[in-house]
Amino acid sequence: MNSELIDQLNNQLGANGLPYTIPIHPNLVHLTLGLFIIGITFDIIGVLFPFQKWVFKSLAIPVERASFFDVGWYNMLASSVITFFTVGAGFYEMMLAKPPADVKSAWGLQAMETMLWHGVGGVLLLTLIVGMTVWRGWQRFVWSKEADRQVQLSYLLMGMVIMFIMFLHGTLGAQLATEFGVHNTADNLLRSGKKLNEMF
Repeated sequence: MNSELIDQLNNQLGANGLPYTIPIHPNLVHLTLGLFIIGITFDIIGVLFPFQKWVFKSLAIPVERASFFDVGWYNMLASSVITFFTVGAGFYEMMLAKPPADVKSAWGLQAMETMLWHGVGGVLLLTLIVGMTVWRGWQRFVWSKEADRQVQLSYLLMGMVIMFIMFLHGTLGAQLATEFGVHNTADNLLRSGKKLNEMF
């Protein structure tokens, strides 16, 4: 690519290294995480509902088992859709990242290794979440016609495994922001020699 074109883009970047004030990827990440975790949690509550029914009854909360499964399904579906935007924004912001080359993370990885693992992990999680959504849809519309509940225990177990992968993947993302200062406004200003107390 023409270096003059790259220089034109660099002139439009703010203190966080992006052409906009607030990074998009971290905000979408938390939306993806929240929707997925809520989806799995409500499916777990739906499966355990016969054992907890008395709790809701004693609190005079009128709920039905199907309502928990509805929340689980719609949150999983929304998580699947939003994750495409999360991964897309992540790759765009990763291409604009300029982390220091002489720093290592707490896991002993340099910036480029961390970004590569984070990128690969994002695509893996997107694939797993879409796969879980397809599996959840099959259970909701096909399998549950012959069962007393909408989800299989193996689905819930896989959901818990994916949450652990999300934890590892999120740690890599947190290291990019905190240890390498990727798209961190305060970190970039300090690296450029500016005094934050005078600016804010």
